Amino acid sequence: MTGRALIVGAGIGGLTAALAIAKAGFEVAIFERTAVLEEFGAGLQLTPNATRILERLDALEAVQSRALAPRAICILRGRDGALLSRLPLESAQRRWGAPYLVIHRADLQRALVERVAQAPNITLTLGAEVGGVTSDESGVTIGVKRGAIGLRERGDFLIGADGLRSIIRERLGLGGRDEASFSGRVAFRAQVGAHSVAERLRETEVTLRLGTKTHLVHYPLREGAIVNLVAVIESGWRAKKGDDPWDGSADRASLARAFAHWAPQARALIDGAAEWRAWPLYDRPAIPSLASGRVALLGDAAHPMLPFLAQGAAQAIEDAGALADCLKASSDPSQALAAYSQRRAPRAARVQAEAKAQARFYHMSGPLALGRNLGMRMLGPDRLLRRFDWLYGA
Repeated sequence: MTGRALIVGAGIGGLTAALAIAKAGFEVAIFERTAVLEEFGAGLQLTPNATRILERLDALEAVQSRALAPRAICILRGRDGALLSRLPLESAQRRWGAPYLVIHRADLQRALVERVAQAPNITLTLGAEVGGVTSDESGVTIGVKRGAIGLRERGDFLIGADGLRSIIRERLGLGGRDEASFSGRVAFRAQVGAHSVAERLRETEVTLRLGTKTHLVHYPLREGAIVNLVAVIESGWRAKKGDDPWDGSADRASLARAFAHWAPQARALIDGAAEWRAWPLYDRPAIPSLASGRVALLGDAAHPMLPFLAQGAAQAIEDAGALADCLKASSDPSQALAAYSQRRAPRAARVQAEAKAQARFYHMSGPLALGRNLGMRMLGPDRLLRRFDWLYGA
């Protein structure tokens, strides 16, 4: 099957979907509402279930050149830095068939944009806000506004990769843009120069520190030049009308209070960041279908992920791989998108549920936390890693 695909959104999911669909033989047009693809965000983990897809799309080499492969995930107790477990990752390629990487979001986006620019059958239009969507038996039409100019674009099918507050999801009747719910947690993100932290923190490892209603993740990026920090706390924060739910100045006093009784090394990391940014974490319930006729959802538009399994980008990349497979297997776009939904909806729903459960696991207190810590030590690294085989090996 060949034809023209329309994609709304040029984030990680939209760009990867474009590469996957183009590789399947389609002409692809991406429409992104921002005028510039800004280099914002922080570090992210690319687990083997994602890097496997990037390799299939001939994008992994470009991504690896900007990424680091951590040797292990070290899990520490927050209050004193005691080691709870060290999960080795050197054998990730052998165990799961693909590498485990960490990368700055902007570097991943840049690698994907470069691959998109090299593809003769992909066009990327910036500053293009999509409004109306109409679908019939022969295709999909969208209204696109660029400044004062209104255009209409026609394709064989449409992919909504436009994030948590997706216009396309709203058009499908699967929930309005304002219906995402606050999870009760806020993620604070920052980077510090590697020269300003202890040598131990510059090691190529992902470090996870667990505390009461809080956790802290840190790992090096950009050839070890910076250390990426993510601190998550439970909070009664509520958005005021008109607030941008994804970015805001951090309340450093709240952050300091949440980690006041932690080990000195962790507090020094938090205090050493010149600037923190806050992202209230939002959630949506899992939906049974990701497609309707010739329109389908992908990434956060379909299944926003809480970050406790590091699967936000990974699941969007999985979506892209599955979408391309289904398009190659059917000559009918509607059937292909229905098959994509049947394949991805249960998997994504499970990852969403497991991420919520992991949040509770990370933030335990009192006897529950003691039992968790003892359990991790008794299980040992190999049995703990087995718990992720279903996710990383898929």
